[in-house]
Amino acid sequence: MRVLVTGGAGFIGSALVRLLIRESRYEVLNLDKLTYAGSVTTVAEVAQDPRYRFVEADICDGDRVAAIIRDFDPDTVVHLAAESHVDRSIDGPDAFIETNIVGTYRMLRAATAHWAALPADRKAAFRFHHVSTDEVFGSLGPEGFFVEDTPYDPRSPYSASKAGSDHLVRAWHHTYGLPALVTNCSNNYGPYHFPEKLIPLMIVKALAGETLPVYGRGENVRDWLFVEDHVRAIRRVFEAGTPGETYNVGGNSERTNLAVVGTICAILDEMRPRPDGKPYADQIGFVADRPGHDMRYAIDASKLKRELGWEPQESFETGIRKTVRWYLDNEAWWRAIQARQYSGERLGLKAAG
Repeated sequence: MRVLVTGGAGFIGSALVRLLIRESRYEVLNLDKLTYAGSVTTVAEVAQDPRYRFVEADICDGDRVAAIIRDFDPDTVVHLAAESHVDRSIDGPDAFIETNIVGTYRMLRAATAHWAALPADRKAAFRFHHVSTDEVFGSLGPEGFFVEDTPYDPRSPYSASKAGSDHLVRAWHHTYGLPALVTNCSNNYGPYHFPEKLIPLMIVKALAGETLPVYGRGENVRDWLFVEDHVRAIRRVFEAGTPGETYNVGGNSERTNLAVVGTICAILDEMRPRPDGKPYADQIGFVADRPGHDMRYAIDASKLKRELGWEPQESFETGIRKTVRWYLDNEAWWRAIQARQYSGERLGLKAAG
C-alpha cells in the first residue's frame, strides 16, 4: 500500500512518517512545502529507506499536486499540511486561509480525480484522512468534553481556517462520495516540536535562563496528547475507520498551562539543575494574555476506543519526561532553529491588516 502524507516534515507529519516506515510495510511519500516549521531533519532517520520518498511542493499548487498524485498512485492520503500556530494566525491570517482552506480544496480536487479513476477494488479501499484540531469546537466551561458532534464555534483565524477545511472534506464525502475520514485532536507535544509552541518554548527558555512567559494567570486548560500516541491513532483510523466518520483523539491529560510549565520546571530541576541551585520555577513570569484566548479544551475520545480499540499509551507524566529528555539530548536540533528561524520572541499581538 502507498500512503501520501502531506506536511510530513512537520511535527505530527514527521512522527507519522517515522512510524509508518518503522512499523509497517507501506511505501510513503512525504509532500511538504518546507515552510519555517518544516525540516527534513525530522525524518532523517528514515530518509535512506527504500520505501520512503520526499517531494518539496505546495499543496496550493493544484497542478503540481495532481501530478504528484498521478505519479505516486496512493491508496491513502493523510492530509496534515497546515499552518497551525494560533498566535501567528493573529499576526497574519492570510497564510492560514490560503494553506488550510484553499490548500485543502486543492488536495480534495486532486484526490477525488485520482480516486474516481481507480479500479473498483482499489477505489473501495481508498481513504482520504484529514487531520484537524479540537480548536474548531471553541471554548469549554469548567465541565464537559468535546464529542464528535459538538457544534463548531472557532474563535481564532487558525481554528476558523481548520473548521473551513473540515467542512470541505465532509462536503466532498457527501457530494462526490470520496471515502474521507476526519480526526480532531487535542494539543500535541513530543520530539521535534517547533519551539514556538508552549512546551518546547518553555524548555528552551528555561535552559537559557530566560523568563518563562505564561499567558494571563496560567489558568487556561488543554488536554495534552503525546505525538506518538496521536500518530498511532491516525494509522488506526485510516486502516479501520468508517468513511464519512469523525473521530476525536485525546490524551486524557487535562492540565492548566501553569501546571504544565511547573511540571517542566520540576523535571529540569531533576535532569539538569540550574548552576545556582535555584528552581527553574523562579523564572516563571506572567504576561498579557493572548487575544481571544479560549479557556478550556477537553476531548472525549471514547468513540475511538470503543470502535477502533485505540487509547493513549502515554500519560502526561511519562510523555512529558520523554519530551524534556529529548530536548536535552537534541540541543543541536533546536539551537539551529533558534539561530535561523525563531529565537523565542512573542507572537500574536499584532492587529490583522
